[in-house]
Amino acid sequence: MTELKVRKFGNSLGVVLPKEVINRLRTQEGGPLFLIEAPGGSYRLTPYDPSFEHKLTKAEDIIHRYRNTLNSLTR
Repeated sequence: MTELKVRKFGNSLGVVLPKEVINRLRTQEGGPLFLIEAPGGSYRLTPYDPSFEHKLTKAEDIIHRYRNTLNSLTR
């Protein structure tokens, strides 16, 4: 667990992430992070876009359903 302090940045509030946290999140300055509301009212900070996972799941479903058609198009 890492305790963070909320600080004022101009007209906004924010937190500064320690270098170790930045490294574990595999992000850098200017890189995107997503704050996801988790069950039970908690939050999860991740570098992975949850909407991309949903799109990828749909694409995999389409590929599976139309695999014969897609295979014939590659010839």
